[in-house]
Amino acid sequence: MHQSKLFPAEKGHIGTDESGKGDYFGPLVVAGMFLPEKQESVLRELGVRDCKKLSENRVRELSEVLKKGYRHSLVVIGPPKYNELYEKLRNLNRILAWAHARVIENILEEVDCSLAITDQFGNKVSVQNALMKKGKTIELVQQTKAEEDLAVAAASIMARAEFLKRLYFLSKDMGVDLPKGSSPLAEEAGVKLVELKGAQVLEIATKKHFKLTARILSVVKDKK
Repeated sequence: MHQSKLFPAEKGHIGTDESGKGDYFGPLVVAGMFLPEKQESVLRELGVRDCKKLSENRVRELSEVLKKGYRHSLVVIGPPKYNELYEKLRNLNRILAWAHARVIENILEEVDCSLAITDQFGNKVSVQNALMKKGKTIELVQQTKAEEDLAVAAASIMARAEFLKRLYFLSKDMGVDLPKGSSPLAEEAGVKLVELKGAQVLEIATKKHFKLTARILSVVKDKK
């Protein structure tokens, strides 16, 4: 008998999302979660929605609950690895495609599922190409406002919680409070960091291709 008849695919779908791509400091995190069919109401009751609509504390709390209850995967690309990949690929969407594909593959190791929904961040083909053996048969849907899908919203919460945790520990390691985003506050923190530890610190704390890097280095130079 054909194996798939013995073990039919589990009903439900995978949602993936990322955090940190617009943040100068800290990693890029991609998360994915498998949401079994008929579980939407459970997530609604928990208050799961796009992480941007939740407080940071709530993001952290919900992430713990979701990680305990659902099959999931996190791929974390810290600044040194991110900068190395960017140097090689010269394209953020290709890094994202690789990371989303890894997350989907990791979940497929645990659950046989036929649909994955990701946010619209580039060419769908690039995610499909990055999928390896396990993911080749999955239907991939990329949509704008994908966070309206509860599996994607749950993934956004897990990705953000992990990003916040990593940024917190990076700040502790660096001895400088590293802000989120890439605002003038981030520039200020970058200048402080370079003055404390030298320009090479940007390799291990930031996404170096951001325009902020040139501004920070020029401010530090002008101060000398």
